[in-house]
Amino acid sequence: MEANAGLIAGSYNRNELVVIGVERVGLKPQAGLDGQVCKICRDEVGVTIDGELFVACNECAFPVCRPCYEYERAEGNQVCPQCKTRYKRLKGSPRVEGDEEEEDVDDIENEFNYDIRDRSGQHIAEAMLHEQMSYGRGDAHDIPHMTSTMPSQVPLLTNGLMSEDISGIPPEHHALIIPSFMGSGGKRVHPLPFPDSQLPVQPRPLGPNKDLASYGYGSVAWKERMYNWKDRQEKLALVKASGDGGDGNDDSIVDDDLPIMDEARQPLSRKIPIPSARINPYRMIIVIRLVVLAFFLRFRILNPVPNAYGLWMVSVICEVWFAVSWILDQFPKWLPINRETYLDRLSLRYDREGKPSELAAVDLFVSTVDPMKEPPIVTANTVLSILSVDYPVDKVSCYVSDDGAAMLTFEALSETSEFARKWAPFCKKYSIEPRAPEVYFAQKIDYLKDKVHPSFVRERRAMKREYEEYKVRINALVAKAQKVPEDGWTMQDGTPWPGNNVRDHPGMIQVFLGHSGGVDTDGNHLPRLVYVSREKRPGHNHHKKAGSMNACVRVSAVLTNAPYILNLDCDHYINNSKALREAMCFMMDPAAGKKICYVQFPQRFDGIDRHDRYANNNTVFFDINLRGLDGIQGPVYVGTGCVFNRQALYGYDPPKTRKPPSRSCNCCSSLCSWCCCFGSRKKGKKSKLSLRPKFWKKKRGSKRSADVPVHKLEGIEEGVEGIESERSASMSQKNFEKKFGQSPVFIASTLLEKGGVPPNASPASLLKEAIHVISCGYEDKSDWGKEIGWIYGSVTEDILTGFKMHVRGWRSVYCMPQRPAFKGSAPINLTDRLHQVLRWALGSVEIFLSRHCPIWYGYGTGLKWLERLAYINTIVYPWTSLPLLAYCSLPAVCLLSGKFIVPTIDSYASLWFISLFLSIIATGILEIRWSGIGIDEWWRNEQFWVIGGVSAHLFALFQGLLKVLAGIDTSFTVTSKQADDEEFAELYQFKWMG
Repeated sequence: MEANAGLIAGSYNRNELVVIGVERVGLKPQAGLDGQVCKICRDEVGVTIDGELFVACNECAFPVCRPCYEYERAEGNQVCPQCKTRYKRLKGSPRVEGDEEEEDVDDIENEFNYDIRDRSGQHIAEAMLHEQMSYGRGDAHDIPHMTSTMPSQVPLLTNGLMSEDISGIPPEHHALIIPSFMGSGGKRVHPLPFPDSQLPVQPRPLGPNKDLASYGYGSVAWKERMYNWKDRQEKLALVKASGDGGDGNDDSIVDDDLPIMDEARQPLSRKIPIPSARINPYRMIIVIRLVVLAFFLRFRILNPVPNAYGLWMVSVICEVWFAVSWILDQFPKWLPINRETYLDRLSLRYDREGKPSELAAVDLFVSTVDPMKEPPIVTANTVLSILSVDYPVDKVSCYVSDDGAAMLTFEALSETSEFARKWAPFCKKYSIEPRAPEVYFAQKIDYLKDKVHPSFVRERRAMKREYEEYKVRINALVAKAQKVPEDGWTMQDGTPWPGNNVRDHPGMIQVFLGHSGGVDTDGNHLPRLVYVSREKRPGHNHHKKAGSMNACVRVSAVLTNAPYILNLDCDHYINNSKALREAMCFMMDPAAGKKICYVQFPQRFDGIDRHDRYANNNTVFFDINLRGLDGIQGPVYVGTGCVFNRQALYGYDPPKTRKPPSRSCNCCSSLCSWCCCFGSRKKGKKSKLSLRPKFWKKKRGSKRSADVPVHKLEGIEEGVEGIESERSASMSQKNFEKKFGQSPVFIASTLLEKGGVPPNASPASLLKEAIHVISCGYEDKSDWGKEIGWIYGSVTEDILTGFKMHVRGWRSVYCMPQRPAFKGSAPINLTDRLHQVLRWALGSVEIFLSRHCPIWYGYGTGLKWLERLAYINTIVYPWTSLPLLAYCSLPAVCLLSGKFIVPTIDSYASLWFISLFLSIIATGILEIRWSGIGIDEWWRNEQFWVIGGVSAHLFALFQGLLKVLAGIDTSFTVTSKQADDEEFAELYQFKWMG
């Protein structure tokens, strides 16, 4: 097992912090460089004035002599030919253009007078970890470097003083020192990443205390550029208004600029309503069916059966329940819409070629628990599809949450990070789809279609061989993990694996891909890959997947703090490499993006038989119900394949829409006076929505204590000073800690609406704080799981989480790209499928019996009434199992007893029966027509609804009642049995649950 900077394990409550393993992964300095020749001019590399071998690039130690190094810096691209890292100015070298941002390194050894021997073991470990956190975020390229000598023996355990300030050295003096056992000499400074070697002057952050003129802003030249730009925009507007398409007499406007500027300002997405010819007949038949249903129930209630009163009463109650259930399911489909995204406009606005990308950063969460039930190769394919996604690499961070603390998952992830160095450049070079290797190589299609590169076939064969070798290594790890040693697992350096006890282990964090080693075989950077396993101790309620997701939210906020979050199950890989861009078309839209809490993608599955006899695709729900909700307030959250706005997860309300000033009405005087009075009352009411979370609103007349700081957050570290907003001004530090927990670093991250890590944050201290926020007691006495993050209280935490956001007034968006964004695996046999349906129904029953039930929760908020009907339908459908079972039993009872539930009817009364049956059939046909699904898919859904209703839903109802009312928590486990090797053989296999 190798890791870039070692596994970080610790417990905040127990005052422990452990660094296990210091072996490095990736591009290491080449050993044995003595006698090497320059790879450019073939001369000897030579030595420095100190007698050490001259090393031009400390990233990969590519052999280059000093003359070639000086020429490359002065006349060339100023980057290493192998790893593309910008050449640092070495001792004795003249300055060149672009060195203005670097500190003088001529006397760097004596500049800081720093002795590593005077530092504690904790500072040594944190210095080694510094480089891992400096890639891809913040302003790491502005941090000066220092050199020192690190002892060859690195202690595994720190002194345990968690409260000690680890930033004894000023943050601007932190740097990574390569240990002596990792290359020739021990005084080499590891360079930090340089954003763009092609830019003559590198970008840098603006210091709040510096004059803008020192950066070029506010100077005469800047004003001239600004005025020229404003004149150009005015001319473009005049040309556009005149309608001449840029063909006027003004030669200062280039013809090609007008369509580009016009295209970049267009909306990034649009709604496409269903054609009227298809949706209007559907709505008409719904109204007709509602009227017929009312007359039918009137007839049934007013015409009892005297000799079978009991059977008649049961049948009428069931029919009334079915009518209410149909209304709850039908009317949220009243306004279905489609959506279309414009990826080219997104690129024109935020990701122009030749300019730094302005796309928002995204943190991706992959959750897994048991590697024996969730094979590591499946999780690895999901991670590989993320690391090769079509998105700027410095904007992507992948967090793998291992809630089972399995060493098998850890080692498989280490192997995956190595294989990703080869797989990611291959996918991007040839535009491979999908980018999960297992699925790509198993496709039975013409893989040569649209491929014109002559080396594609050769490289594809080589990559397939590499993947097969990688699979063999993963299979070897799985085979090894089948038998657990008596003393538990040990790592390669002899250290016991911290997660040997699944129910009692410290929190663990490992950065697999970061600055050092975070490059592929072509020398390009890869996205960050982080392994996370939260702390678990006996006696604590860890809240299963919801608790794991909340731990990931906090860890990612401390380390990267991207403004958007995508969560995926371990078996859901990215099938469309542009999926993140599809989501950003909604999230980054200037007009509507600020009010969107999440973008939900439909779930699609692989490995389902052609007839889909168990309705695994759930097409009616994903292609009809969610499209209907998208026209109201947005789809419900379905647990995976969803891109979140981080601020919505923190419990904030959406931005308030400012209404235009009211106009005087032209109605008659009597009506006008009534309208004005009514309007004044409405104006006097307090607004329901605000920029602040609801739990931050102050009570009227409340007085603030003089000793409570409001306008600054005392004790919040790492450069939070200067962050002033309405949020920070509305709460004291005590209230912050009550809501978000006692982590000043995390609290600081919540104030950064656009994401990012505070500029003065020390990467090593961030790792220590990350261990703190995943401790098992961090959420105690806070609002996590109540108002913040994933909401606790149900096994279907997804419904609760989305419901709370919609109640606050947020809206969600349903995105259905032509190529499915994500694909996963579905249960293939009836037992697994019913067990899945049982778990969903159990979660709905738990919500129904909780305070968050949509029937009585959230009135007077931002939840629309049709959206409320949809949420009510999601939590009452298990109760339909009782009338469904009774109604299905009535015909048999009538035949056996000779009594019937319907009296003798005349021709007039029979008209309502016939009309009801015809309206039911017509509704189904028209629904299929406007949605575009197949009649077989619609029929399978109706069929399995009855199967689940009389089995899984019924058992879930009793299980939920026992759990909520009696406190008896019963669990159902699936017993695995050997199936045939034939494809789809498990379809006909039934397994007992016990």
